[in-house]
Amino acid sequence: MIEYMMNYIWAAMIIIGILYAAVTGNLEAVTSAAIDSSKDAVSLCITMLGIMSLWVGLMEVARECGLVQKLTRGIDPFVSYMFPKIPKGHKAREYIATNMVANILGLGWAATPAGIKAMESLGDLEKERTKTCSGIASDEMCTFLIINISSLQLIPVNIIAYRSQYGSVNPTAIIGPGLVATTIGTLVAIVFCKILQKKSSL
Repeated sequence: MIEYMMNYIWAAMIIIGILYAAVTGNLEAVTSAAIDSSKDAVSLCITMLGIMSLWVGLMEVARECGLVQKLTRGIDPFVSYMFPKIPKGHKAREYIATNMVANILGLGWAATPAGIKAMESLGDLEKERTKTCSGIASDEMCTFLIINISSLQLIPVNIIAYRSQYGSVNPTAIIGPGLVATTIGTLVAIVFCKILQKKSSL
């Protein structure tokens, strides 16, 4: 339902924009802008493809040499703190830790597959507990989603790539502010999740 509504909204905005441009005599400018934007989009996709390939490749190298495993073991105490109901040794813990490590390193593309696997594993865990498939997100699912969205990032690779593509004088200047913003966001998310966990346990 929401997807259809968004489609209607975007279609209406496009039609209104074209009609307004035609009425005000700016239709040629709209056409030129559409062509230029298409060129920029293709150029950006090529740039992002190269960056994505580089960082995902580095992630695979790190996984093969055992670095990712060491990092995931290093944040295991945090996973236990945030997800106390997930049993030790459950595969969801590994997927959650891998997702967090990838997000912290700014590798959103590498984090997505682990995030999907984590949600699937958490869904299987909830089925084992309740013996039913209610279709309702568990507390662990909600916590993981909140932490994933607010994720601390040491190197915001995506933003650096965008800034570089659009001619920023210093694309990496975003690292400091980004680190502060994501740190605060993650701390707020942790406090929020722990408060809700306490309420649900009452």
